[in-house]
Amino acid sequence: MSNLTKSVLRFGSSLIAANSSNALKNVFGKRDFTRTLWHMCKNPEASGSSGATGTVLSVHKPSLSCSCGCGGAKHMHTKGERELVEFLTEEILAERKSQKVKTIPTTLDGFTVKLDGADVELTKKSDNESIVINFNVNHTVDTEDEPELDPNAEKAEIGEMRSKPRFEVDIVKGSTTLSFTCSFLEGTPQEGEYNDIFGIDEMCIYQGEWNDKVYAVAGDVLDGYLYDLLMNLLEEKGVSNEFVEKLSDLATAFEHTSYISLLESLSKFTSGK
Repeated sequence: MSNLTKSVLRFGSSLIAANSSNALKNVFGKRDFTRTLWHMCKNPEASGSSGATGTVLSVHKPSLSCSCGCGGAKHMHTKGERELVEFLTEEILAERKSQKVKTIPTTLDGFTVKLDGADVELTKKSDNESIVINFNVNHTVDTEDEPELDPNAEKAEIGEMRSKPRFEVDIVKGSTTLSFTCSFLEGTPQEGEYNDIFGIDEMCIYQGEWNDKVYAVAGDVLDGYLYDLLMNLLEEKGVSNEFVEKLSDLATAFEHTSYISLLESLSKFTSGK
């Protein structure tokens, strides 16, 4: 059974709750804000300011000057399709301009990076063990800080968008796997607490392939000293706070690249290219 299937079966309900929370937090995200600005800046004459109320589904005759670039010879575009392609053209340019990392690295601190759709796998092998880290970038983006909305400001201040996925760390020796499910911690550490940016959500150990009969224990019910020792073990294997910060950088760059690719695919689909 794949690591992704294992993660879904073990943490389906918690992912749903997390996604709902992220959805609320992203209400004022940059993408929504950009889209709102685009609609606010539209030319009212395009929709017929003389009193006619054109509908989104009304069909327009093709034109050689069609802004989607189809040449107007092959397709009859609805108003909604034309406006969508116009918006996507501007949005893609804006996202490319804000893109910090153009090329996804193939290695990260000794780990080999493998990309498959929205899945990312990091692998590092030694003589007697393998360390495999898996995560998925879907629904993992949130702003670093909640924006402060000032109705008098000309431009809203939007925090940097970061991908902070839940990830699995498998330490494999022979046919035995020690598996950790980890996630990024929220909030500021209290006095006396460790300044960790991630924590252990769950731990299990199994032979061969994982299945839903494998016993697992939640990180928050582990003995405190045992929990600290396990965090030290992860650090010795290369999964430290510094590494996890770089993992977030990698996830952020890959998620942004995937988002731009999605916009480009949507634009091609809508314009019929």
